Amino acid sequence: MERVLAQALLSQSPDPRALLGAFCVWESPVPAERVETLRFLLQRLEEEQEVGSNASARPATQLLQEAVREVATGHLVPLLRGLRACRTGAPAGEPSTPRDRRRRVLRAAGGALRSCARLSGCPQLAVGLVQEALCDLLSPRPALGAEEAIEVLVALGPCLRPQEDRVLLEHLAREALAVALGDEDDEESGGEDGAATLVAARLLPALGRSCAAALQVLWDGLLPLEKEEPERLDSAPLALRVDRRLLVLSNLAEKLLPTPGVGGAWDAPEEEMPDARRCSRFWRAVQAGLVQADGLTRKRARYLLQRAVEASAGLGTECSSGAPDANEPSLFWWSEKKKEEFLKFWENYILIMETLEGNQEQGKKDRSPIRSPGHKIGSCSPLGMKLQTFLVTYVSLLSEDIKSSFLLKFIKKMTSRHWCAVPILFLSRALAHIPRCKVLGVEGLLALRDVLQCTMITHQILLRGAAQCYLLQTAMNLIDVEKVSFSDVSNFLMSLRQEESLGRGTALWTELCDWLRVNENYFGEICNCIDFSGRSSLNVYVQSLVQDYIKSPTLETGGNCFMPDWYEAKLVALMILLAADVEEMKNKYSERKKTQNELKAFLHPLMDSLMKLGTNAYIPLLKTDKCLQLLLKLLHTSSLKSPLVQDDGVLTLLQNSVMCTTESIFEFIVRRLTASELKTVSDLERCHLYLTILNELVNLHGKIGWKNNNSIWRFISLLKNASILHLQDVNSEKEPILGKQIQKVVSMECLAMVCGILSQKSGLHLDSLDIGILERFISSFHLNQIVRKPHSEEQNRFVHLFLLKILFEESSSSQGWGRIVAQYVHDQWLCLSFLLNKYHTLIPNTEDEMLESFLHVSKPVSTLQSALEALTILPSDQVLPVFHCMKILVPKLLCSSESLCIESFDMAWKIIYSLSNTQLIFWSNLKAFVQFVFDIRVLTVAARTKGRAYSKIKEIIYKIIEMSTTKTGVFNILINYCCQSWIVPTSDDLTLSQDQFFNARDYIELIIEGCIFGNVFRRDQRLIQDVQAFIENLGHECAANIVTENTNRDDHYVRVCAIKFLCLLDGSNISHKMFIEDLAIKLLDKDVLVSRSKTRYYVNSLQHRVKNRVWQALLVLFPKFDQNFLDKIIGKIFEAGFVNNQASIKYLIEWIIILILHKFPQFLPKFWNCFCYGEEKLKMSICTFLSVLSHLDIIIQNISDMKPVLKQALTVVLQWCFNHNFSVRLYALLALKKIWAMCKTLHVEEFDALTAVIESSLHQVENMHGAGNAKKNWQRIQEHFFFATFHPLKDYSLETIFYTLPRLSELVEDEWITISKFIKFTDIPIDSAFQWYLSQTELCELKPSDWSQQDIGSNSVDGDNQSEWIDVQKKMIPWKNNVPDLELELIFPDRAAKLGKSISRLIVVASLIDKPTNLGGLCRTCEIFGASVLVVGSLHCINDKQFQHLSVSAEQWLPLVEVKPLQLVDYLQKKKTEGYTTIGVEQTAKSSDLTEYCFPEKSLLLLGNEREGIPANLIQHVDVCVEIPQHGIIRSLNVHVSGALLIWEYTRQQIIKQRDLK
Repeated sequence: MERVLAQALLSQSPDPRALLGAFCVWESPVPAERVETLRFLLQRLEEEQEVGSNASARPATQLLQEAVREVATGHLVPLLRGLRACRTGAPAGEPSTPRDRRRRVLRAAGGALRSCARLSGCPQLAVGLVQEALCDLLSPRPALGAEEAIEVLVALGPCLRPQEDRVLLEHLAREALAVALGDEDDEESGGEDGAATLVAARLLPALGRSCAAALQVLWDGLLPLEKEEPERLDSAPLALRVDRRLLVLSNLAEKLLPTPGVGGAWDAPEEEMPDARRCSRFWRAVQAGLVQADGLTRKRARYLLQRAVEASAGLGTECSSGAPDANEPSLFWWSEKKKEEFLKFWENYILIMETLEGNQEQGKKDRSPIRSPGHKIGSCSPLGMKLQTFLVTYVSLLSEDIKSSFLLKFIKKMTSRHWCAVPILFLSRALAHIPRCKVLGVEGLLALRDVLQCTMITHQILLRGAAQCYLLQTAMNLIDVEKVSFSDVSNFLMSLRQEESLGRGTALWTELCDWLRVNENYFGEICNCIDFSGRSSLNVYVQSLVQDYIKSPTLETGGNCFMPDWYEAKLVALMILLAADVEEMKNKYSERKKTQNELKAFLHPLMDSLMKLGTNAYIPLLKTDKCLQLLLKLLHTSSLKSPLVQDDGVLTLLQNSVMCTTESIFEFIVRRLTASELKTVSDLERCHLYLTILNELVNLHGKIGWKNNNSIWRFISLLKNASILHLQDVNSEKEPILGKQIQKVVSMECLAMVCGILSQKSGLHLDSLDIGILERFISSFHLNQIVRKPHSEEQNRFVHLFLLKILFEESSSSQGWGRIVAQYVHDQWLCLSFLLNKYHTLIPNTEDEMLESFLHVSKPVSTLQSALEALTILPSDQVLPVFHCMKILVPKLLCSSESLCIESFDMAWKIIYSLSNTQLIFWSNLKAFVQFVFDIRVLTVAARTKGRAYSKIKEIIYKIIEMSTTKTGVFNILINYCCQSWIVPTSDDLTLSQDQFFNARDYIELIIEGCIFGNVFRRDQRLIQDVQAFIENLGHECAANIVTENTNRDDHYVRVCAIKFLCLLDGSNISHKMFIEDLAIKLLDKDVLVSRSKTRYYVNSLQHRVKNRVWQALLVLFPKFDQNFLDKIIGKIFEAGFVNNQASIKYLIEWIIILILHKFPQFLPKFWNCFCYGEEKLKMSICTFLSVLSHLDIIIQNISDMKPVLKQALTVVLQWCFNHNFSVRLYALLALKKIWAMCKTLHVEEFDALTAVIESSLHQVENMHGAGNAKKNWQRIQEHFFFATFHPLKDYSLETIFYTLPRLSELVEDEWITISKFIKFTDIPIDSAFQWYLSQTELCELKPSDWSQQDIGSNSVDGDNQSEWIDVQKKMIPWKNNVPDLELELIFPDRAAKLGKSISRLIVVASLIDKPTNLGGLCRTCEIFGASVLVVGSLHCINDKQFQHLSVSAEQWLPLVEVKPLQLVDYLQKKKTEGYTTIGVEQTAKSSDLTEYCFPEKSLLLLGNEREGIPANLIQHVDVCVEIPQHGIIRSLNVHVSGALLIWEYTRQQIIKQRDLK
């Protein structure tokens, strides 16, 4: 349109001077349209001059040259000066000229100046204006503003002559670069169009494109040689400008990184052009940019790297960045011979860098280390594998001298931040897979130990343990043993948690032993471990380690010394066992006795000291403590964690050695505990050590045999009697004495330990203990009695010293006197728990039923009240024994003291809720809480009375379920305990009914919630679950799976437990039968309730998943249904078939209908009635019932006379074969084909009359001509797994119901429950005769891609339907194939005009978008809202089927322009000169809020790539960035959605403006 207008004006005006002068009359404010028209006229004159003077075009006469010079100097330059004066002279807060209009004037004036310079015939005009603008740019008080001066330089710089004006060009390039790199106009602190940013984005690229000399000046000044600029890129002065340098480099990337297929510019050969890829300084700048704090700088660095890789791949030449220092590595290299490997390597590197990028920009693709759709559950994530491959490949390519420094820096860098469980796991795994090489020394070992500390902050114990395993493997692979000592290695091993990773007997332990065996003679400082007796250096080191540890301290500290730290005992015990196992590995098949001798030598100093404990009263206390600590750690560490190891000679010898010292140890400990030798607060920690040793020794004797039975129990009897005497000795003094108070605490803890031993060893002959004394004492003491704190200064001195010790070192003992009192009360309840457990049958139901029994047993109400009091005074980690006592008391009192029991429920729940964020003690307390609230007797009594307790229990059920939505594994404990209680009763209470399952019906909601339980996880939760599944699938390969406790906390185990519970129900048992029927009815009601919900119901929504779980549970229950019950519910099942369900649910409904009709053919009449409903009800559901008919061969297996059924089936099917809906016809024809085959097999003569019609119809559908959709869909539906492979009887298994069918139905993988989970979950065992585990057909071998989903709604089998497009809205296109040829020949604006369509001045640039779906959706949106043009990267996209699915022919009514991504810079610059404002859809620090931005009429909308957003080289060409305000967690929208929102907002604003004008 502008071209036509300019031609018309020029043709009517013979004098160009007058014409141009007419347009140079400015008003105030200057109208942008007038300046733009002037630019159009000058550009048209310029085009005519380029055509040639001999042509008919207007010649460039002297008159014209004078005119354009006058326009330039007399009008345009003053105009630009006026713009600056107008801008700077405006009062504060008062806008002078709207910003967008001023920008239009500025760019139009710049374009006009460029044309004037070219038309003037006077090169000096451009030179003079450039010199003047450059002076203005550099002057502190310029005539032109910075923005105006830059615009003049951008317009006239390319007009300078490369040879004649070379000096000026080089000077201009140097000064412009200085402005771009200067600190005075920081782009972050400056305005949106700061001088540095404008110069870098507009002027420097223009100069680089105009002249090779200017580009060389820019290149030399941008990255000077070290001799010219001594500071390195990582030094402080230059590092501050890395962001500016990368800003310039990204804008010059088009010239500095050669474009494949483009020769040298400016008549310069390509080899003379600067090639940034070969410059080490360039790569150091990129490297520095990748770790900058600013996200935009990191993005520019990644862009430059990606551009360099693309250039290298396209050019196909060898390339290396060459380091100036021979000791430095080359940061970038490329080899054409290994093109594929290098391409994959650099792509993986860029992918990893983008993934680690914290701030994902709008429109970016999610690339967390999570499993892709093509990967199986439990497989390693693709990104994890890429990270591993990348690191292994990269390190392998490094030279040996560089490899060491790189890995050391890499590992140290890992310690510089706090890691979540998943990243640290995959980084550790990648390090562990680096091939063995000796590159790390002591410093590297210390760095790895620091990384180990980073793993400890995560709560995911399994992932934490796995990361530790990988880091240990890393150490074994990379450590140079000659540079480290045994001491260094042993200290590193102490950083590992043995209960999470380094468990004895695991594959990792064996690998460590083998590593020590191979390298034991090569460790550093080996001379200190030389032994001329021929012993190995490791054995000598361990021997000296034990001797130094046991050695008596030189300084005696008396009886009040503190306990030694446990670190040394753990280290010595670990090294003893490692050395013993290494020795056993060496002598495995020969001299086993040598291993025993070595272990005896290690243990001799310890055993010798332990043997003297009972007789030598003068052994230093510190030495006894250390000996007992070492003994305890040896017993703990030596216990095997792997069930694969059967014969363990080391453990046997250790246990036998310890058995010989038992009597001496017992005598020493009993003397210490009973002779009032423990008098200080610090002795409480020592008391705990003694009692733990006693308990371990008792357990050891229980495993091996009670050889010293009488002596052991004699010591325990002495301990018991002395403790009782100490507790009975009431202090008569007014002020409590510290020693006596400590002894009371010690005595109570001793009694608690004795009670614990008696509870565990109840089957032994304990006559010598006289338990009656203990029981009477426990019954006599006052519960919750406390020990008073001493007040005298002398006594408090020890307390003060002890508390000071706590402040400066970690201690396992109690902190403060309050913790001591809490431990004392805790031990009281441990003792009472023993008494109540033994005499629970004597507890009366009310205190009115007083029996001759112990006090606390005979008064349960008072005892329960004391328990509530204890819950208020005890800290949360000490309430476990109180819960155990309440478990015994509450069932007895629920009838008579319901309010008290409810109060105990409430108080206990408050404690559990407060512990929900505490990982270590939460689970044990939750388990105890569930055991007493949901005790089978409590449930029975509460259900019988249906009172407030019953309501409270129901309330707690739903509170636990609610908690499980945020804390995985909570519901598992509840449902597991209840199911076990109902199926395998453990109570021996004679007052209960023999059938304890009966009350399960009263709590059927629990099983219903269990059957449908499953959270829709957040992305981070799903990520952790997937990675945990991957680690679990490694099995014994990862030691963390062996040593960590399998807690079954996966949410799948809730449903697994509920389903296995249902499998154990017996339909012949009346209680079970009633429960099954009640459960089935409630599940059907649940399905109806979900179906009627107003919540949106879409694929994989929560509603979809719940309905799917409901029908899965009903399928499991089906074999237990009898005919009478099915007669009641068959109507509801058929009614469910009429609902418009998702495909996975339809399969389950069809399957259960097939099974019902197969087992009970008498329901066939009701089934035929389903076909008699009105068409309105059947149009969305008839395919379900036709699918059932396709399995008629299974249904009629149990029918003797099949002919009537076949006749009825044919009658029904034939009427649907002629339905107007193509999908229905396909299903009907498929059923007809199968039914007719059965008729032919049975030779049914009654159907001879129909033979011709049926055969003709089937022949016609089988032999359709062409390759149209009908034929393809007929083939697809026959290959559909549900009709081709699935067998309703043979495939009836848990595997099919819960894994195979969800997988083939393309349910989200959260819903796939593998059969291994049913097998691993052994808490509820299933009889060995249960054969529902594995499918008997090849169904489980199919993949989702083996079939195409055909049954999504009534119009599902349509055209080129693909499963990935089932969620996309489709519309009919009636004119698609009926547009007249003449109409197609019209250009887009004419065709749109014929339809009366209005076109806006909005340009949408989508050249960066890759996906056809997004392009198709944008095309449709642009057409609907009247955009003037859609710019795409390739016009071939309109032929893509996916594009056409979304565009619905919009491409026929919308102008499409092809601009390739590499051409975008020039295209944007061109549109800017035409007055367009370039708007980027991107989240940056300076982005404008969409709700506040006012769109200019001439707007160009630039959309970013799905993965990367807008590239760094294009961001600087954007006038303004607009972002969409967001309030959710996910910080990105789909690019089509983002574009649609901005297009609508632009349209809305233009509509309002047009209304205002009217």
